[in-house]
Amino acid sequence: MYGPDRAWNIRSKDELKSKDFWFHDAQRTVYEKTSTVPNQYLAKNIILFLGDGMSVPTVTAARIYDGQKKGIVGERNRLEFEKFNYVGLSKTYCADKQVSDSAATASAYLSGVKANYLTIGVSADVKLNDCEAAKSPNNRLSSIATWAMRGHKSAGLVTTTRVTHASPAGVYAHTSNRDFESDFDVKDQGHDPSKCPDIAQQLLSDEGQRLKVVMGGGTRKFLPNTEKDVYGNVGERLDGRNLINEWQQSKHGNAEVVFNRTNLLSINPYNTDFLLGLFNASHLAYKLDDSIDTPTLEEMTEAAINVLSTNPSGFFLFVEGGRIDHAHHETKAKKAMEETVQFSNAVKKARQLTNPWETLIVVTADHGHTMTINGYPDINNDITGLSSELSDLDYLPYATLSYANGPEMNRFYEVQTSNNTVKRVDLRNLNIGDKDERYPHGAPYSEETHGGGDVAVYANGPWSHLFSGVYEQNTIPHLMGFASCIGPGITYCDLRPKATYNP
Repeated sequence: MYGPDRAWNIRSKDELKSKDFWFHDAQRTVYEKTSTVPNQYLAKNIILFLGDGMSVPTVTAARIYDGQKKGIVGERNRLEFEKFNYVGLSKTYCADKQVSDSAATASAYLSGVKANYLTIGVSADVKLNDCEAAKSPNNRLSSIATWAMRGHKSAGLVTTTRVTHASPAGVYAHTSNRDFESDFDVKDQGHDPSKCPDIAQQLLSDEGQRLKVVMGGGTRKFLPNTEKDVYGNVGERLDGRNLINEWQQSKHGNAEVVFNRTNLLSINPYNTDFLLGLFNASHLAYKLDDSIDTPTLEEMTEAAINVLSTNPSGFFLFVEGGRIDHAHHETKAKKAMEETVQFSNAVKKARQLTNPWETLIVVTADHGHTMTINGYPDINNDITGLSSELSDLDYLPYATLSYANGPEMNRFYEVQTSNNTVKRVDLRNLNIGDKDERYPHGAPYSEETHGGGDVAVYANGPWSHLFSGVYEQNTIPHLMGFASCIGPGITYCDLRPKATYNP
């Protein structure tokens, strides 16, 4: 009765009232589940997509938002990674906090070991700002990118944040403080840059030096405070080093440096040995702010895959949609939704460019946020707007999306001096649904915090069935390493039957 596309792309909510619709919908799912055969081939390539702050409610809301933009019933829509056959849950707490940050979680999902809050690429024996301990080889963690390179694969990273920010830094850096992005930052935090190597310079040493592709933002972390980048922004380094020039000069082969979308799309990826793309002085702009000549996450992902695919041994690629998190911190829910859709588009492009029998794609988040979908709105009600009903106590509308805490709380509450009570403002007088509007929250905070709930893990490709269930976040790289026969743990290659010679 309903084909695959028809089954999902419902344009009228009246169709959802048919009992036949729901019967056939369920039967289709049963058929898909029972006809899916686990892929137990070797994962030549691994792509890890990280939606920073992409909680389960964020995925749900973005699914509806994306569907409503397409003109279909949002609840029936699917983001690209929701089409994967295998889904699990990852526990995101770190070694010393119930609710973690993007630094400690990066150590977990990239290096396979849980670490302390605000530290990157070091074990929990390293405390915040303990630079000496962070330099000890016994305390340093190797990421799955390093495992891949030791296995003769290529590796790279793509992000919409600064390439020195917490999540991408987990690919190559080791530091006792995530904020040590440049030597200026180290000194600004009251520490000695000669004793605390900054993250930017680590991109030019050890694991960072061997990365084939690095794309994101953050030129100011790489340039001295006497030079400007192509955007006219002055660098901030105190040591006088131009790390962008040093990066290019240190490479053997064709090393391309690009600063805008036009440059990126003009390179020949199959004739490019190394690629560095820095598209802003800091983070890339939100998609809804649409900065000039900035590549999308989808375009950066495509370029990265094309460059890395030239290695016949395969590759590891880390792709981060980092500004989902930033929008949530600002309680700008609509921007968080759009960033999640852009992230989904990048996953779709990766699937189009790779072979699912040899490429393992894992999609997850580092942590959640406090945003929730609340009340009892009608089906297909505008997810970024006001609920279709009023509160049964103050008879005022509320936003379907809201946060537990956040900034500018006085936008949503006013004090009645006559009786010393607090009253909600009428949200119809605000711009709920606008890309720059903050969404309501309960407790005042300088910026909205992370959430401590489990996050979803979606997997497709070789050994993707292993990602089902509930497990610790640090299990993720071990599972990827198993599938690709890389890393220090047990792998598929250790278990498969050895060929025997029969004369």
